[in-house]
Amino acid sequence: MNILELSEQEIVRRQCLQTLRDMGIDPYPAAEFPTNAFSTDIKADFKDEDEPREVVIAGRMMGRRVMGKASFAELQDSKGRIQVYVARDEICPDENKELYNTVFKKLLDIGDFIGVKGFVFRTQTGEISVHAKELVLLSKSLKPLPIVKYKDGVAYDKFDDPELRYRQRYVDLIVNDGVKDTFLQRATVIRTLRRVLDEAGYTEVETPTLQAIAGGASARPFITHFNALDQDMYMRIATELYLKRLIVGGFEGVYEIGKNFRNEGMDRNHNPEFTCMELYVQYKDYNWMMSFTEKLLETICIAVNGKPEREIDGNIVSFKAPYRRLPILDAIKEKTGFDCNGKTEDEIRAFCLEKGMDVDETMGKGKLIDELFGEFCEGTFIQPTFITDYPVEMSPLTKMHRSKPGLTERFELMVNGKELANAYSELNDPLDQEERFKEQMRLADKGDDEAMIIDQDFLRALQYGMPPTSGIGIGIDRLVMLMTGQTTIQEVLFFPQMKPEKKIPQSSIKEWGEIGVSEEWAYVLRKAGFNLISDIRDEKAQGLQQKIGDINKKYKLGYEKPSVNDIQAWIDAAANVAVVTEEAE
Repeated sequence: MNILELSEQEIVRRQCLQTLRDMGIDPYPAAEFPTNAFSTDIKADFKDEDEPREVVIAGRMMGRRVMGKASFAELQDSKGRIQVYVARDEICPDENKELYNTVFKKLLDIGDFIGVKGFVFRTQTGEISVHAKELVLLSKSLKPLPIVKYKDGVAYDKFDDPELRYRQRYVDLIVNDGVKDTFLQRATVIRTLRRVLDEAGYTEVETPTLQAIAGGASARPFITHFNALDQDMYMRIATELYLKRLIVGGFEGVYEIGKNFRNEGMDRNHNPEFTCMELYVQYKDYNWMMSFTEKLLETICIAVNGKPEREIDGNIVSFKAPYRRLPILDAIKEKTGFDCNGKTEDEIRAFCLEKGMDVDETMGKGKLIDELFGEFCEGTFIQPTFITDYPVEMSPLTKMHRSKPGLTERFELMVNGKELANAYSELNDPLDQEERFKEQMRLADKGDDEAMIIDQDFLRALQYGMPPTSGIGIGIDRLVMLMTGQTTIQEVLFFPQMKPEKKIPQSSIKEWGEIGVSEEWAYVLRKAGFNLISDIRDEKAQGLQQKIGDINKKYKLGYEKPSVNDIQAWIDAAANVAVVTEEAE
């Protein structure tokens, strides 16, 4: 990278870096720096009456106040922040004061990692601090952090643009309070979930992420090519069919926490790459699974929040069991007045069209009911509610309802207006399953690109016999959103999917060379604000010479200044390039 591509602050920091090296100080030392304390522990354990505690701490320097022979620095470690008192004669006990006067005061920057050995004390203002006896540079920061400044109670330079925050999560974690806490709570959610399932006696397993058939859900898959087998493969959209194979194989209960991939849209509640937990337990049904899920979520909420409630988007949502149970057709009737029970596909489609919904002939009865529920019902269920007894057309992997013809033993758990979990009394009749798959293929022939593909190997597994089984899938990202009170999925993903970064249009160094501008002066022109060759065509040669000469002088580049005639030749060539481009267009 050419130095002129850097900002002013970045250039200064690199100069400081070189100065440190010239002084014999390694800005990136390899040796271990063993610490024995964290900022939060120091503050929690401090007692004025105790003997001063010797500590070794390390972290980023996030602030510095120099007051002559003594200074205060703010150090941020992995747990929090603590003040460090740095006195010149303490860290430089001999005659050489360079460590304080030059290194600490002039060559260290906000964001640098430092190590401090010293003792804990309370300042005259009452702040628990570390009195530094030794100070060492552990890592030099070359990019300045966005530090929030306050004036008259107003915050300036906040790092709060969502796109920047998600794209540069590493910066977001450093400078914005509470972001790390969200991800620590995410870890608590997954840890508690795993503990409950393990204690219940179920086995955590791993199944293929690359699958020959994308099954187990209705979704559009990502497709890739497996060179070794010379065949197209799918990134999995669900783990269901493989986990059921393990139930056939004799496991009592199996679960997997892993990534699924669905090549669909992105919004506040969807990311194409998401984490899901799927659980399958033999000899259970969907009624048992509802009771198990209630207790599971209550336990997780208490582990994260200390109580079974959480404020989400201005609503207090209670995860305390039990939850309301409501059949889906009753929910639609409750919200629209239309009873789908006994209605034909055409009758339901006509009602959807009457309501102004965007439906078409490719949508079967199940898809239409799903659309109705999504349009009029889903967003209304704030408190946890089990929506039950879905039509068979919507549930190709689910057992027929034991007492309600045309319906299945399935539930979806709605919380805060969104689906959190999907569960079945699993279909274990291989003949019925084959017919359901065939119906899905008929939907695919009609144009439904989310319809399931027949998985012949899964059918073969069912033919060996699968015991009565209940299964559930829970979206971990949405669960974390609920447990942390976040309203966008991007806030609970370290690195959500993003559009490519926008780049400033620039003529290449090669293109500048074609009009006679050397590489070194091309970078100078860019620094002066001329990113495209066309940008210089209306410049006066003498004026342009002055602009690039100022940059040459400012940054002490020592380049031989081009003559006015040379620069005029650049301008003329740029004008000719512009004319040729316009004629081509």
